[in-house]
Amino acid sequence: QVQLVESGGRLVQAGGSLRLSCAASERTFSSYVMGWFRQAPGKEREFVAVISRTGSITRYADSVKGRFTISRDNAKNTVYLQMNMLKPEDTAVYYCAADTTYGHTSGSEYDYWGQGTQVTVSS
Repeated sequence: QVQLVESGGRLVQAGGSLRLSCAASERTFSSYVMGWFRQAPGKEREFVAVISRTGSITRYADSVKGRFTISRDNAKNTVYLQMNMLKPEDTAVYYCAADTTYGHTSGSEYDYWGQGTQVTVSS
């Protein structure tokens, strides 16, 4: 059982930056593909980014490409989401998730989830 704890969400002005962190309890963290998802009020959960086990391969949603960067530090059992040039439409609860297979953009394919962290971008 992998436990994931997100942190770093807060209120930020449009154009600003935030870095989200997701710490995993599992010592085999490096065996998991890690993803970030988000859910805005009244909307379905959507894929944001995914990173391979070694961090060598990443994939992004078109809506965040060029602004967000996913990375991981396997020595610290942590995955990050650097968010730059934030927009009001980025406002959502952000979740990290762990998967055993790379490439999934559907949340239903992920095995473990964190509790989420709120990001609010003011205009």
